[in-house]
Amino acid sequence: MTKHVPGWFSRALETPFEDRAVEVGGVPIHYLFWPSSDESAQKPGLVFVHGNGAHAHWWTFLAPFFLADYQVAAIDLSGAGDSGYREHYTPEQFAEEVISVARDAGFGNDTIVVGHSFGGFITLKTGLLHNDALEGIVLVDSAVRPPDFKWERDPRRSPIKPKRVYETFEAAHARFRLMPPQDCSNQFILDYIGGHSLKQTEDGWTWKFDDGMFRKFDFGTNMHEELAQLKCRVGVIYGEDSYLFSQDIADYMFKVLDESVPFVGIPEAQHHLFLDQPLAFVSALRTLLAEWRHSRPNRLNV
Repeated sequence: MTKHVPGWFSRALETPFEDRAVEVGGVPIHYLFWPSSDESAQKPGLVFVHGNGAHAHWWTFLAPFFLADYQVAAIDLSGAGDSGYREHYTPEQFAEEVISVARDAGFGNDTIVVGHSFGGFITLKTGLLHNDALEGIVLVDSAVRPPDFKWERDPRRSPIKPKRVYETFEAAHARFRLMPPQDCSNQFILDYIGGHSLKQTEDGWTWKFDDGMFRKFDFGTNMHEELAQLKCRVGVIYGEDSYLFSQDIADYMFKVLDESVPFVGIPEAQHHLFLDQPLAFVSALRTLLAEWRHSRPNRLNV
């Protein structure tokens, strides 16, 4: 365990939140909820969506930075965190989970959804299917590749290995790794999210995620087709050192969208950019959202 924990991180974790759940398609969906710092004002909703193999607590140390202007929720998608598993997963069902959390939290049609990596894919689908219930979406290092993209490996193959069971929490926690692999100097963040990634079973400790999710997942249509169909506001934040989000991909997405869509690169950040550069990510997202609050969308919401 790291001994150095910065003050901003400790203060963020001290911010009260609620554990909530809503049933979607017969499965309990867990989420974290932070009310606005000014409870007398009805403020817009902000929903954070985690990536593959992750969970809602990837956002716990970031959510408090947005409470001056938003009510905030962070979802555990089905098959992740403290939500239930499904026999079959679809993008449409995941999108329904996101919008159901927004509704259960009392958010209105000025809600903004922010999704990282695989969560960006779900966020895109949510924006496509539930446009009338949203103000906009933000894709965080969630690359939409051209149809002729040359894959180095099968994109439908799960990056998650079969789960193991460990005798102790400490033994399991010591095995926590980021997927896809990358360096991260903020060990205090890894310690925190790693601790919330585990659950105790009769045989010991194991990871919370459903390691068979990709075998039971219907990918549906291609993301590049859906990106072009989006009618809500869109923002893109990515790590400048992310090997999953190259400049060619950024240029392609910019061409599919239009000049009204902000693309923000975070220097010295890889794919898990808000673990690498959490405060830079907060600044980028807050700036993007502030601009949206004080401007009219150029993209037609029709």
